Amino acid sequence: MRTTILGTGGIAGLHATAIGALGDHGISAQVTHAVDIDADRAAAFAAEHGVPRHGTSLDDVLGETDVLHVCTPPGAHLDATLTALAAGVHVIVEKPAVLSLAELDRIAEAEKSAAPARTGAGTARFTQVVQHRFGAGALRLRRLLDDGALGRPLVATCDTLWFRPPAYFDVPWRGRWDTEGGGPTMGHGIHQFDLLLAVLGDWTEVSAMAGRLAREVDTEDVSMAMVRFASGAMASVTNSLLSPRETSDLRFDTEKATVELSHVYGYSDENWTFTPGAGQDDVARHWAPEPEALPSGHTAQFIPTYRALAAGEAPPVTVADARGTLELAAAIYRSAFTGRPVQAGQIGPGDPFYTSMRGTGPGWEPVKDLPAAAGEVAR
Repeated sequence: MRTTILGTGGIAGLHATAIGALGDHGISAQVTHAVDIDADRAAAFAAEHGVPRHGTSLDDVLGETDVLHVCTPPGAHLDATLTALAAGVHVIVEKPAVLSLAELDRIAEAEKSAAPARTGAGTARFTQVVQHRFGAGALRLRRLLDDGALGRPLVATCDTLWFRPPAYFDVPWRGRWDTEGGGPTMGHGIHQFDLLLAVLGDWTEVSAMAGRLAREVDTEDVSMAMVRFASGAMASVTNSLLSPRETSDLRFDTEKATVELSHVYGYSDENWTFTPGAGQDDVARHWAPEPEALPSGHTAQFIPTYRALAAGEAPPVTVADARGTLELAAAIYRSAFTGRPVQAGQIGPGDPFYTSMRGTGPGWEPVKDLPAAAGEVAR
């Protein structure tokens, strides 16, 4: 498969490396084009990663592309995705996929009418990077819950406690509703609570708070939420960019055990802790670490994704999966800014939070100069 990487900033290097590793797993794929609005940056990226062609126009290379990896700022994801699907090119988008539920619903409709895939199997497909779903520990935990080996899930915590200094937000598109979509809820914690949803399933209700406590941004710099799931389980979710000791922690308390994950930006089996409940020592046999398994990361997600695309099948993370996570982000903002709980399915056309995570407004005034419009980060 011929792959184009659109946007050659920091995250693009992880994509190039992961694509390069697919050959070790029997998948034929190569990054053939690198595209960026900054010609020099595209050229430097191509030289570093051995990419044959580079330039500043996506339109010029779509005809020679089977899979497009969108690694631009979030404000540019939608247009690139719609263009690629219409051209029969599969799309793999970095998180967050888009800035709103309305935009994601546009992608869902575009995927339904997408052109035949250039790979020759099926039509063009869309997927989002949520690499934490694909670590061995997460897959094992989901399997054990499905099998009933751990009993019912009851209580969970999901904490993304990261630190971003003021200088981090000097990049014009960061900390803005119109280009980043939100603060740590959208751009950082979304990976952890996506994994929370992958393990616990559908959520039904959320109550939340958000604040701009220390950074000169338009968005929040911290949010906290309480989430109820269809299973009856309850979870707390914290998303922070103000925490000097960075951790990404999830804890799942079931009827028979506590399962914990502690890492920062990625994990292996060594980052999990399994504690049987009182009188439940026998359940420990179900938790069998796999030392040879891939850690969570782009490679772990791209292997099954590329196999599915080559076969003309739906990728393991569908647009519906991405929507469930994005809807939770929107619900956190809606609850935080209106002071009321939000039910799953409540945010739809006509609701201010359907078209923007900012919705009716956070209650604080903008503090940043906004020199660039959202469209200027596109291509």
